[in-house]
Amino acid sequence: MTTTPRTRTRFAPSPTGFIHLGNIRSALYPWAFARATGGDFILRIEDTDLERSTQAAVDLIMDSMQWLGLDYDEGPFYQMQRMDRYRAVLADLTAAGHVYPCYMSLAELDALRERQTAAKQKPRYDGTWRPASGKVLPPVPDGVSPVLRFQNPQGGQVVWHDKVKGRIEVGNDELDDLIIARQDGTPTYNFCVVVDDMDMGITHVIRGDDHINNTPRQINIFKALGHPPPIYAHLPTVLDENGQKMSKRHGAKPVTQFRDEGYLPDALVNYLARLGFSHGDAEIFSRPQFVQWFDLDHLGKSAAQFDGTKLRWVNAQHLKIMPDDALAALVQAQLQTRGLSADDRLPRICALFKDRCDTTVALADWAALFYGDVTPGADDLAQHVTDAIRPALALLQQKLSLCLWDRPAIAATVKEVLSTCGLKMPQLAMPVRVLVFGRVHTPSLDAVLELCDRKKVLDRLKSGR
Repeated sequence: MTTTPRTRTRFAPSPTGFIHLGNIRSALYPWAFARATGGDFILRIEDTDLERSTQAAVDLIMDSMQWLGLDYDEGPFYQMQRMDRYRAVLADLTAAGHVYPCYMSLAELDALRERQTAAKQKPRYDGTWRPASGKVLPPVPDGVSPVLRFQNPQGGQVVWHDKVKGRIEVGNDELDDLIIARQDGTPTYNFCVVVDDMDMGITHVIRGDDHINNTPRQINIFKALGHPPPIYAHLPTVLDENGQKMSKRHGAKPVTQFRDEGYLPDALVNYLARLGFSHGDAEIFSRPQFVQWFDLDHLGKSAAQFDGTKLRWVNAQHLKIMPDDALAALVQAQLQTRGLSADDRLPRICALFKDRCDTTVALADWAALFYGDVTPGADDLAQHVTDAIRPALALLQQKLSLCLWDRPAIAATVKEVLSTCGLKMPQLAMPVRVLVFGRVHTPSLDAVLELCDRKKVLDRLKSGR
């Protein structure tokens, strides 16, 4: 009998800028696959670009993952803390004849590429310093530290079955000898990734298709190390609303900005999941449903385009089904940023208004009317609070000061005033809404007045007399 190895996936971002939705989708899918298969999800920070890597970017990665609920089982591991391990593997590969020193300078390499381009050849390293039987290498120049190059196999094909792209073949003769350590001895990306994936037992690499060109090189390094490569799934690009690859240079936002703008983490997970994955016609689903459904066989093969309008719609659907108490906690946090304090009315306020909102910020805008000051617009006052309606407003104020403060009693009082004054509901409701809430339109008048403080209602009605 053979046993299937435990699934181990990873997310390996570089902390060289803020993490956006295109990046975080490359965390969502390996997270979901690990959870769906009962495996492990590992976080690895690829911080070898010392000039561009920042702690702020690392913090943003962690904050974004925590907010979205993308919990990891191991890590975070930092590549800069694994340099001794990389150097040990480099030494092993060198001893085994898979790595050799190359003394070609950058100027020589540039000149070589210019000649190749002029001859309409693919620019590539020509193997000047690659050792071979009977080959005489150039003299080693004085005072020059070499780079280390991986001796890529010659002839034959690198073949893998990508879970998204299908069968991919790349001829070894299309690959030159990759630099795997710089002149200062620092190992390069493609080498570090292989050592990390090998040491961490990664079984599935789920990442963006901008890494496809790296894959054959990495597979050959795996083979040189005597380790089977993982299964690969290369995800199509996420495009922005203009059809360009999503990037911070083209206006992409940090993931945490969506939190600040009032999006729900489950809604964003739902939306991101659909940017490359489908389960029948399901548009709105919970996180447990997504994990239950997720596999690598239903990943899309075409680039997905971000649609802000669709995201707001998805968020609105999640707002509607979210428990009122949980929603109130998020809205309360929004109110606090405005210097407002909520009370035990907030869950009922959320229940009343959430069907009208697509973000918690929009919901907090409504809730603020119950806890803060209201300034009706001059045009609304002029249009709705007229001399003809003021006697009815005065009567309503008087009767509301005496009735029970619940929805049935308020409804009965409003109906009595309408009957006494010979008015229809809109004729009274519109000016009341303008004075009490500063809005022309709200849910049912008795429903919103019940949730408002009686003294505030009476004071605001009095201001219109």
